[in-house]
Amino acid sequence: MMDMDKRILQIMDILKKEFPNFQTLLNYKNDFELSACVALSAQTTDASVNKATPELFRRWPTPAALAAARQSEVEEVIHSLGFFRQKAKNLIAASRMLVEKYGGKVPWEMDELTALPGIGRKSANVIRGHLWNLPGIIVDTHFGRVCRRLELTAQTDPVKVEMELMRLIPEERQHEFSMTANFHGRKYCMSRKPNCADCPLAELCPSRIHRTSKKPI
Repeated sequence: MMDMDKRILQIMDILKKEFPNFQTLLNYKNDFELSACVALSAQTTDASVNKATPELFRRWPTPAALAAARQSEVEEVIHSLGFFRQKAKNLIAASRMLVEKYGGKVPWEMDELTALPGIGRKSANVIRGHLWNLPGIIVDTHFGRVCRRLELTAQTDPVKVEMELMRLIPEERQHEFSMTANFHGRKYCMSRKPNCADCPLAELCPSRIHRTSKKPI
């Protein structure tokens, strides 16, 4: 049986080769825009966020501008997104915090980021990884599904998955692995009909090997 550390390194190398450009699919120009995009992306596709944000940032291009916005007007701009009323409220409140506590800059500490309305651990790790290349595991449904099928974890709680994978993945490759595993889940390891036949990780995947005896997790 292959050593776990060796297997993980092989998985990471294959994913990096398959997805060499592992940047977020969200369109942004600066730290403020990324934080807003990430907050808006909860339970919404990146493509939908990218359609809404050009007008959002045209009208309110800075934290100070958005902090002074009317919630009803922000709602009108992002109404195509899920939970748009709560997201509009969070955007304005988070912008006020950025202005009042951080001089309009997005903080990099985990506890400071997660104190911003609309930003949880997953969102904070996205921001920290893309802006400052800081270590962290980004757990969403795609990432969790891939890791369970690869038997890197049996956990279903996102925080437990995050903590377990942080112990397995070298710090300098945590952001890379988070993003490439996410892309892998979107392209090959879909929830209902995973494309095991074309999967570049097939030979390293216990769930693929035993597909005839058990369903994918």
